[in-house]
Amino acid sequence: MKTKLVKDLMVPLSEYATVSEEATLSEAVAALKQSHEDFDPAKYRHRAILVFDNNRHIVGKANFQAILKSLEPKYDEMLSDAGPMHMGFTRKYQKAMFESLKLWQDPLDKICEKAAQIKVKSFMVIPKESEMIDPDAPLGEAIHQLVLGHHQSLLVTKEKKVVGVLRLTDAFEVVCGAILACNF
Repeated sequence: MKTKLVKDLMVPLSEYATVSEEATLSEAVAALKQSHEDFDPAKYRHRAILVFDNNRHIVGKANFQAILKSLEPKYDEMLSDAGPMHMGFTRKYQKAMFESLKLWQDPLDKICEKAAQIKVKSFMVIPKESEMIDPDAPLGEAIHQLVLGHHQSLLVTKEKKVVGVLRLTDAFEVVCGAILACNF
């Protein structure tokens, strides 16, 4: 069997949801929704939006976690982007924290106002080198990176420019297909 390469599985940049770093959260969510409607219904939906700068270079991404976190400013006071921030929290501790910090107290009907004011650049995640991979890398190397980094996706880069996204779901689908093709 031929070795699969990252470029064989990646979603090309042209098929991925993108917004400007100057866009609002509302615009980013609309772009994500549109990508869900436009993307192949036989495939898993995108779980992030890529963010570009004035030169149309990808400079970040906004995933579900970042979007939800941006709507509750108190998370910035209590969470760090470095290190394990949630490991070992019991459900009881999480509930006590939620109640004592009065998280998510605003009614959902206020969410429109918030989303229209929050700029994507204020909450986007800036990708690290460990989240990037070459299009000619073998799938095994990509899986290794996804697993070790606990990443949902990797940015596929060629000559320091993002050309696509390799999603964990797509890599997992190939592995599952290979397992199911085995003669049991």
